[in-house]
Amino acid sequence: MNFEKARFNMVEQQIRPWEVLDPDVLDLLMTVKREEFVPEHARALAFADVEIPIGRGQVMLKPVIEGKVLQALQVNRSDSVLEIGTGSGFFAALLAARSEWVRSIEIEPELVRFACANLSRNKVENVIVEEGDGAQGWIGRAPYDVIVVSGGLPFLPQAFLDQLKVGGRLFAFVGEAPVMKARLVTCEAEGRFRTEDIFETVVPMLQHAPRRETFRF
Repeated sequence: MNFEKARFNMVEQQIRPWEVLDPDVLDLLMTVKREEFVPEHARALAFADVEIPIGRGQVMLKPVIEGKVLQALQVNRSDSVLEIGTGSGFFAALLAARSEWVRSIEIEPELVRFACANLSRNKVENVIVEEGDGAQGWIGRAPYDVIVVSGGLPFLPQAFLDQLKVGGRLFAFVGEAPVMKARLVTCEAEGRFRTEDIFETVVPMLQHAPRRETFRF
């Protein structure tokens, strides 16, 4: 398989038509080798417009989704980033290429090992992968300039907003099937946030995602 041609086709035929036009994002998707982060048996699907299963019920998101998220976040070289849901490590590698450092939280030990091996093999040195439950963020290194939640949330817990710096951006998939909102939240001032729904989609729910309390009468 000609990976370079497949990567070019992914960018030009999938991602750009989905109105991902930021040249820095497109260059990044041409540079970071997606095929290095998929399971060996799925390498032929590395650039397809599909979610790729990576084990433990988790998937790599479609390339167009990754491109849209990167474009919305506008990650800067000085940014500190929290990613919830490491998966294969691919999106952490994309974030790392644009930021100062990334702390990525993964609940599944098997995927922690998979992601760490992928990141190490590709010489991504500014990502720290930690095993744990990030359904309420990761307070230890807060606040962050950027927070990305890679799985669906039925609602956005206040804990995530509390971990954003002023000027910080958070991206999460909020709601439940059949429709989720791909949501960008910007902290404009202490305790004041601007919310923008960028597009609609459906992604697998974050493991241990919080649930709203139900009332019994």
